[in-house]
Parts: sequence; C-alpha cells; structure tokens
Amino acid sequence: MKNQNALRIFILEDDLWYGSMLQHYLSLNPDYEVKRFDKPGDLFNQLHENPDVITLDYFMPDMDGSVVLKKIREINPDIKVVIISGQEDLRTAVSLVTGGAFDYIVKDEDTKDRLWNVLLHLKEIVGLKKKIAVLEEEVGKRNDYSKYLIGKSECMEKVFAMIGKASGSNITVSISGETGTGKEMVAKAIHFNSDRSKKPFVTVNMAAIPRELVESELFGHEKGAFTGAVTRRIGKFEEAHNGTLFLDEIGELDISLQAKLLRVLQEREITRVGSNEVLPVNVRIVVATHRDLMEEVQKKTFREDLYYRLIGLPIKMPPLRERGNDILILAKSFLDQFCDTNNLPKRNLSPEAARKLMQYEFPGNVRELRSIMELTAVMAEGDLVQPDHVMINTPPVAVHTMNGKERTLREYEVQIIQHFLDRYDKDVLLVARKLDMGKSTIYRMIQSGELRTK
Repeated sequence: MKNQNALRIFILEDDLWYGSMLQHYLSLNPDYEVKRFDKPGDLFNQLHENPDVITLDYFMPDMDGSVVLKKIREINPDIKVVIISGQEDLRTAVSLVTGGAFDYIVKDEDTKDRLWNVLLHLKEIVGLKKKIAVLEEEVGKRNDYSKYLIGKSECMEKVFAMIGKASGSNITVSISGETGTGKEMVAKAIHFNSDRSKKPFVTVNMAAIPRELVESELFGHEKGAFTGAVTRRIGKFEEAHNGTLFLDEIGELDISLQAKLLRVLQEREITRVGSNEVLPVNVRIVVATHRDLMEEVQKKTFREDLYYRLIGLPIKMPPLRERGNDILILAKSFLDQFCDTNNLPKRNLSPEAARKLMQYEFPGNVRELRSIMELTAVMAEGDLVQPDHVMINTPPVAVHTMNGKERTLREYEVQIIQHFLDRYDKDVLLVARKLDMGKSTIYRMIQSGELRTK
C-alpha cells in the first residue's frame, strides 16, 4: 500500500552510477519515495506528480543547474531543491541559495550523510505543512456555520448583523434564546470570524458541572488542593488564553460563585484553587442562556453587577416557529447534508410534506428540525418526501386527556414528566422550571428508574 505520508524525492543526476547510488541509499528509508532522472526534460515532464524535494546535479550536459532551478521554481515554487555539485565556489552556492535552492551540498565522501540529514530536516518541514493544511481544512469544515446559521427571515438578518458587529471587536457578547435555537453556533461564528480565530475556542456548560467543581473547572487547581486533586490542572480560563471562552447556560451558575467570576472578569486575572499565584488571562467572553437574566436579577438569584458585566452586546436567537420560511430552507439543507454524508439519493420535499413542517411549532427548535429531517431522509422511499415520511413526535394523548386506561396519580405524574423530558432533550433543569417542581425530585425519579434519559 502506498505511504500517503512519504517524502517524495526526485533525483536529477546525469552520472548513471552516482544517481543509482543515491537512489538506492535514499530508498533504504521506508518513508521516502525516490525516482531518478538523468535529463532535465524527463524531470519537467513529471513535475505534475508534485515531488516534495528534488536533488539537482549542478553540472548537467544540456542545461545549467541554475537554469533548471529557475524553471522548477516557475513551475512549482513549493518544491524544495537541494543542489549537489562537484565544485566548491562560494559565490555560486550563495547565488543558488538566493535563487531559491533550499541547500547546497558539495560532492565528496560525506555527501550521502549530509544529504540524509538535510532530507530528515525537510521531512519535518513538509510533514508540518501537510498537517497544518489538514487541520485548516478540518477547521474549515467544522466551522462552516453557513450550513446551520442560514435563513432569510427578518429576525435572522438582525442576528447576522449583530454577529458581524460582534466579530469586529472584543466586546462581551450575551446570547439568549430557547434551547435548540443555535446559541453555540452563534458563539463559534463570532469567534472564528474575529481576530482571535486562530486561538482556542473553549466551551463550558455551566449546567453540566457539579457546583463543588465549578471553581476548579473554570480557574484550575494545584496538586493536593482538595481530595482527588492528584495533579495540577489548568482551568478553562487558562485554556482559552488569547482566545474565546463560551460560558453556556450562565444562568445556572450558583450565586455563591458569581462573585468570583465577576472578580476575574474585572481584574482579568485568576488564581488556581490551592494556589496564591495570580495569573493574568486575556480571554474574550461569550455567554448564553435560555433564561431571562434580568428576571433572575429581580429574583435575587443572579447578581446585578455580574449581569451588567456580561450583557455586553446582546443577541436574541428567535425560536424556529417565528422564522417563517426559514423552516423549509433549513429542512432542505439538513436533508441534503444527511443524504450527501450517507450516500443516499437526493430528496425533495413534496408540497404536502412542506405544509406539515410549517404547521408544526418545533418546541426543540433547529435541533429538533435537524433530527426530524435526518429521520425523514431514511424513511423516504423515493426522491420525493411525502407527509408520512416526516415523523413528528406529537405528545401522547394521555398528556392532554384522562380518557382511556385508568392510571394512578403517580403514573400520570411520571408520564407527564417523561413527556417533557423527551420534548426538551432531557434537560432536567428546564423541565423542572416548566413544571414548577424541584429538580432533585426528577433526579430521584431518574435514579429509581421511573424516568428514562436514554
């Protein structure tokens, strides 16, 4: 099997014995693919293969080495050229290196060893370039938010305008909206279109961290700072240094920890748990919440001073049900993406299927629509999606009526809570607020097996 990471080497040498010796010697390295040419014309005809390195004999019978070098540079300036010459004139060497040669090696008994070392160095350089190119391509794919942040509705045009304003500065950004509207995608779009785009983008979901671990998660800790702290650990603020820290569900942060976060935002410095060392941090803050933070301030569950520190440039993500024809634009986009990824034939929405989507309220917003369209792509039998292919999870009848099979009050309670858990993507905190009940009650019911989270 061909080694995709091999260093591709062309040897241009008119001395048959010397060229064959170099080819054999370099081929001993399994990470090298070596080809030899004894005429410049033959080499030029194969440059479309894009070798990484060319070793070039300076004295060629029908073309001077400097001319060959110039032509190689004109065809592909990314190819590294190593000159191998029998003469030691310093001015010639300087002239060739200035003209674009990577190195100049004099032919003697040490030529093989010097060339071996030069090629090892070049392999590192070429390998790093390839790795960077792959990473840039992957980053481009991961951060192609146009696949998700699309729409032509007036409310989304306002969101795009705000993303543009936020990307042009380092102002703190607060993103609000219902679960599934795309708040994290907006945060990423801001980061990757800002001057911090090549620096880290770090996400912390405040609702997913146990209260006693939040401080360590954000600011880090020293070895021995608490039971279980067996090594030093840097926090998310340090991890995001010079980049962007996205604090998702900021409204879930316990009020006892809000003062510490406020101080970090004001002073732009942190102290790891168990340490006295003060560390400066340069972090751009983007926060998101599905709560009304001003309402939380009025309830005294969110600090007013922290609220004004975080509000910055506010971006309100509209629920999908208010975006009109964006529903169909997104639906078609998700349908196309899933079909392309899974090698399925292209599908189109029938007018009846489109009407069914437009009549649904999408409590789970864009996230729910994407899930529905992925299932639709699988269920569709031809190139046209029909209404029965669009599997929308409507609430069970028992949620709306007491008719049918008799149940105990506890059974009805379990069924209603399970319905809301399914509807809101197993978000216990959100369900607890929707049903005005304690989250610990729901957690106990999950632990006992009465409620499902999978």
